[in-house]
Amino acid sequence: MAKSKSRKVTASKGKTRSKSAVHSRGHIKPAAAKTKQQVCLDLLNRPEGATVEELQAATGWQQHSVRGFLAGAVKKKLGLTLLSEKPNAGPRHYRIASAV
Repeated sequence: MAKSKSRKVTASKGKTRSKSAVHSRGHIKPAAAKTKQQVCLDLLNRPEGATVEELQAATGWQQHSVRGFLAGAVKKKLGLTLLSEKPNAGPRHYRIASAV
C-alpha cells in the first residue's frame, strides 16, 4: 500500500498549511438528523411504549422489519430489556424497561 503524501499549500502571508486544512475551512457540517433507530428508541422509551403500527408509521418499515429490529437491535445488540404488554382490548405495546 502506498502512503498518501500531504501537499503543502502556501497561504497569502507565506505560511504553509496542509491541503486538507484549506479545503475543510469554512465548511460547517449540518446537525445530523435522527436515525430511524433513534426514533424507534424514543418511542419505546415513552411510559406507554409503542405499538408495531406506531413504529411502522414512524419509520416506514414493514411489520417484519419492526419485529426484527426489536429482537435484533434492541434486545441482542443493545442489550435492553424489552417489555411486551397486551391489554384486553387493543394492540400489543412494547416498551423499554427503565433502569431503576
